[in-house]
Amino acid sequence: MWWDALRARRQGPEAIRLRQQERLAELVAFAREHSAYYRRLYQDLPERVDDVTSLPVTDKRELMAHFDEVVTDPAVTLEAVQAFVADPARIGERFTGKYLVATTGGTTGRRGIFVLDDRNWTVASGLMSIMGRTWLSWRDLARMVARGARFAALIATGGHFLAVATSTREKREKPRRHRMLGLFSVHEPLPDLVARLNSFDPAYMLGYASVLRLLAGEQEAGRLHLRPVLVVSTAEGLPADDRSRMERAFGAVVREVYGCTETGYAAYSCARGWLHLLDDWVIVEAVDADHRPVPPGTESHTVLMTNLANRVQPIIRYDVGDRVLVRPGPCECGDPAPAIRVQGRASDVLTFPAADGQGRVTVPPLALGTVVDRTPGVELFQVVQTAPAVLRVRLLAATGSDPEQVWGAVLTGMTGLLTGLGLAHVTVERAAEGPEQTAGGKYRTVVPLPV
Repeated sequence: MWWDALRARRQGPEAIRLRQQERLAELVAFAREHSAYYRRLYQDLPERVDDVTSLPVTDKRELMAHFDEVVTDPAVTLEAVQAFVADPARIGERFTGKYLVATTGGTTGRRGIFVLDDRNWTVASGLMSIMGRTWLSWRDLARMVARGARFAALIATGGHFLAVATSTREKREKPRRHRMLGLFSVHEPLPDLVARLNSFDPAYMLGYASVLRLLAGEQEAGRLHLRPVLVVSTAEGLPADDRSRMERAFGAVVREVYGCTETGYAAYSCARGWLHLLDDWVIVEAVDADHRPVPPGTESHTVLMTNLANRVQPIIRYDVGDRVLVRPGPCECGDPAPAIRVQGRASDVLTFPAADGQGRVTVPPLALGTVVDRTPGVELFQVVQTAPAVLRVRLLAATGSDPEQVWGAVLTGMTGLLTGLGLAHVTVERAAEGPEQTAGGKYRTVVPLPV
């Protein structure tokens, strides 16, 4: 798989497009034959389908509601999988002796259960190798080997989340790599996490951007003493300023991967900060609210993804909920693969009552998030809408900064933005508690009022 992906990139975009078409046709044919749900959904389509835009859209609610009909292995049932994930002792174990199981609540809080086959895992591993080859020079690779190639996975524990499930499976099934792979819970107290990382001394580190940001602060403060060759952010966006700060703090190559539990890796970042698509194995479509393609340079309403690798639970034209912008021209980095930037999630858009009580005003999360994030002294933040016209700000000030001054600057920036949008009546209050993690270990920066 690794060699095929490498060869496709050497042959150029046309070779990748042909692979994508053929893999899509094979996936659709397989889903029709083995899944009652997809057989019914595709009953009026031509025998061969290699154009993804001709297929209906699916989403988490729909696939979970029809779980037993969607899956292609009769041994996989919702009742059996739910019993499996209810037992934390079985994290990373093979369900029915074959499959990896991962759960996700998602930003909407709707729980998803996803069953992944070995083909999916092989593709993910191969794509990570391709990304590593893109990011690192031969000198970097030699340094990593000289450092023992120890890999620190900063993951959410306590559930069957994808990162902990895959990492635990690796440690169980590949004992020779046991000492090279360190699992570190993002839920443990920061001083304990720092002490354990110092002891492990990883050459390669992967984790959420918010956690890596905290660790960069610990490195700058002299409490953390790491010398990684590569630091990779996953599951959360990595702003350019944060990437530059981490590069300085760790003296490492800092990059980002984009994807989700359902589809695996979909894109990898370049030195210019764009995310280049791995479109030989994942189809990514930037679409409007009616699921029609949006032109490059236009922010999408959402993204549809198709996982061309996993067969046991097909994910085809799946509405992920992210808002992206497709780069309108070639990237300056020289990578010919299409490139995107993730703008946020459609589900994170904030809605407020208008000042005159007539109508509503929507504010994208990026607008508020940028105001807070660019404020000097902000280490981590979370803006929570607690009432239709109330925002509560959870704030963690950076080491050495004055929390009162930081809060004052944040308050001034947020009220100024809201006033400019005609929302001067919206109250901004300071929370006593700091930013809180989701069950999956992420720090969601903007949390709208539940619908």
